[in-house]
Amino acid sequence: MYVRTFSLRDFRSWEAVSVDLQPGATVFVGRNGYGKTNLLEALGYLSTLSSHRVASDAPLLRAGTTRAFAAAQVVNAGRELGIDIEILEGKANRARINQSPARRPREILGILRTVLFAPEDLSLVRGDPGDRRRYLDELLTTRFPRMSGVRADYDKVLRQRSALLKTAGGALRRGTRSSDGTSALATLDVWDGHLAAHGSELLAARLELLHALTPHVTEAYRSIAPESRPASLRYRSSLGDALPEEFSDPGRVPAPDDREFLETVFLHRLAESRTKEIERGVCLVGPHRDDLELILGDHAAKGYASHGESWSFALALRLGAFALLRTDGTDPVLMLDDVFAELDRRRRTALAEVAASAEQVLITAAVPEDVPDELSGARFPVDVEDTENGRTSVLGSVQWPHAQPVGSSDE
Repeated sequence: MYVRTFSLRDFRSWEAVSVDLQPGATVFVGRNGYGKTNLLEALGYLSTLSSHRVASDAPLLRAGTTRAFAAAQVVNAGRELGIDIEILEGKANRARINQSPARRPREILGILRTVLFAPEDLSLVRGDPGDRRRYLDELLTTRFPRMSGVRADYDKVLRQRSALLKTAGGALRRGTRSSDGTSALATLDVWDGHLAAHGSELLAARLELLHALTPHVTEAYRSIAPESRPASLRYRSSLGDALPEEFSDPGRVPAPDDREFLETVFLHRLAESRTKEIERGVCLVGPHRDDLELILGDHAAKGYASHGESWSFALALRLGAFALLRTDGTDPVLMLDDVFAELDRRRRTALAEVAASAEQVLITAAVPEDVPDELSGARFPVDVEDTENGRTSVLGSVQWPHAQPVGSSDE
């Protein structure tokens, strides 16, 4: 898979840009703050419908505008598809496939598969559980786009059930002795069923993903840091003791009836937690409270891993995801955002070896010297200029640091 061309309009610092790409390595070179990361962010958004830098869409719109646009032509196994998305201020975003409007933006998911490694990925090891849940769910929806709908349904039910807990707390605390309490408890029973149905499907999918992903992450970490303790993954569920311990073991082979079993356990755990949830006014059970535990040897990486080990684990998570997506039969586009300058020689070499084997790798760097020689492909300088609409990013003409690519001509 590779991106043949992509374009942006009013996205972050880019007023307008269009760039033609080829398979192999492409490097965007420019000073920090010049907008090169915004290019990869836009392609990542087309792939996942989210940004790796911010939680909302508002910062993606260029200052003073009310909409942004991103588009790409994606080639996969000889088939080419065009996708684009319009990000609108205060309105639902709009997407198209080959110029035809999609009913929902998530219909473009799966057409462009990307894996992005960025300095922010250190938070996967040192940050909050939400960062690791997001890592799992983005990889999940990349492999199985329909899971985006499951996630959306779960989030919707979670918001509605949480609102019920907050606004009807008094009636719920009075219980069935009042008509309001009877009604509130009956309504809560309904939402419990919805939450368990969608939540068990999401949880079962995460556990299946963990089973497939863990060997790739373990091997990637071993190749990056062979002298370190072995790395592994473990799922920590908010279902607690109600969930058999073996379900958290990534070596366990998922069973066809997992979802039904998990839904039953989910409902049991919700019943156990009802009093506490009413007291606190929040949903305490569900995938939104779970964590992906990163293990080095016998200890959690968070709090025990050194700075170098943390970087190695973050890199292993991305390389593991890349390797897993490859097993589905096509290479995702690998995007490396200004990371070579952050890595020591061994980690640079390990990353460069994988990147050199990818069908397409897009790299940003502050200076050309940050990029290993084996990735010295097409190079685009990124600069800024002051216009009547403020400072904007501009893209220079393609450069080739060495010989022209095979098949090119000076004529």
